[in-house]
Order: sequence, then C-alpha cells, then structure tokens
Amino acid sequence: VRRVRESNVLHEKSKGKTREGAEDKMTSGDVLSNRKMFYLLKTAFPNVQINTEEHVDAADQEVILWDRKIPEDILKEIATPKEVPAESVTVWIDPLDATQEYTEDLRKYVTTMVCVAVNGKPVLGVIHKPFSEYTAWAMVDGGSNVKARTSYNEKTPRIVVSRSHSGMVKQVALQTFGNQTTIIPAGGAGYKVLALLDVPDKSQEKADLYIHVTYIKKWDICAGNAILKALGGHMTTLSGEEISYTGSDGIEGGLLASIRMNHQALVRKLPDLEKTGHK
Repeated sequence: VRRVRESNVLHEKSKGKTREGAEDKMTSGDVLSNRKMFYLLKTAFPNVQINTEEHVDAADQEVILWDRKIPEDILKEIATPKEVPAESVTVWIDPLDATQEYTEDLRKYVTTMVCVAVNGKPVLGVIHKPFSEYTAWAMVDGGSNVKARTSYNEKTPRIVVSRSHSGMVKQVALQTFGNQTTIIPAGGAGYKVLALLDVPDKSQEKADLYIHVTYIKKWDICAGNAILKALGGHMTTLSGEEISYTGSDGIEGGLLASIRMNHQALVRKLPDLEKTGHK
C-alpha cells in the first residue's frame, strides 16, 4: 500500500458507481494488498471462507507461507486461545480502506483490515495504518493491544461521520444533541472506529460516537465491530440490531458505534436517522 502510493503510479480505475453516485475506485495498492492478504490466509487456513473486497484472479496467485509463529508481543496479550471448526469461520478482508482518500493522498485515513467472524459474530479484528505503522487488534474474551479512552462526552458528543455524507448526518446530529455537537468528517471506516479509542497516533482525530447513515459493506466494519465488542463497546444498525457477518456483503440499516456509553439510549435518541438515510 505504501510502495504504490509513494511511487505515485496508482493505476487508478473505477469499479463503477456507489449507491450514492460517487466513483467506486480501485488502485494497484488495493489489488496487491488484497493478493498478499488473501493468499497468506488461504494457504494457512485452506478450509476457511474468505470474503474480500477485491476480485482475486486465479492467474495472479502468490504463494506466501506463514511459519505459524505468533509474535511475542501478541502472544503475551492473548488470555485464552480458542479452537473453532473451520466451517464456522468467515474472514472479511479490506485490503485498502479509504481508497478515495488514498487517491487524494490523504494518507492518515488509509487502513488495511482483517476480521474473523465465528458463526456470524465478529470475534477478532485487526486495523492497521500503513503510513504510521500503527496496528490495533482485539479478540473477544481473548486480549487486545488497544483500549478505550477514560472518558466520553454523551451530552454534546464529537461525532465522526463519512466525508461524503456529512451533511445528512450533521442535520440530525444537531437536532438530537444540540448546536454544541462537533461533526468530524473523515474517510475510511477503520479510521472512524480508531477515533473512538485510545490510539497513540498523532494523525488520529478523536470522537465520542461514529454514525453512518447509508449502505455500508461488511469488510469495512467487521474489524472495528470486533475490536469495539472486545473492549465492551457496541456497533449496531441505527435501530440497535446486531450485525451478522455471514450472508450478504453489506448492511442497509446505517451504523451507530459507541464505547463506554449507554448504547441503547443513544439508539432511542436517533429515531429519525434511518429515515433520513433512505431519502
């Protein structure tokens, strides 16, 4: 991801339009990152289902072997390893989150993400920031290298939202929480989840809530969902429903993410948001 960005030869092309009419971009950074992540996992765990944002071309196979050694700094954090049957596992890969921002050279928003779901529930999430080399990971009931901040503002929260849909969220957020609410438009779902946590990265903005009102893909949100869940936080649809990481690639019901707050009370406070998202 870094090498392609620094070479300035992105081989940028459009995969078509998103539902909101924006260009859905792809670069060789996405393709090469995807190939590495996909084949590393496929070789190590051949029976596990892997869902990935980019198409994997069989002619483009890469043999990457993992020596099955877990790095010491991770090993010491893992409280209780678990064994699960391969057929219950779905891995979601986002090889380059915030492609639009990547093409604009807004590097701080770019992350690469992997999530492991077991029977549709997010269990293990990794969010990596390739340009600052910061990695956050957490496993539900199994340890983490990242934590929540000590306090959050529930009354007039700082809300992180999509750069491309900030107006829509802004009007509802101000209605709900009042004019003191700060809206932070940002790129990339991975970056937005990290905004809720205690992240030692100078380029990372801080927020109290993450709200998204339009359709979103599961490989964008699974890793963040797993990390929040492992740390006692929540990521649900706007109506408060848990998100299942099997079946379809995306969710329609918008998104609300919080940590150390009364999540269901927040859901009740936002009754109009979902309707606004479907205008």
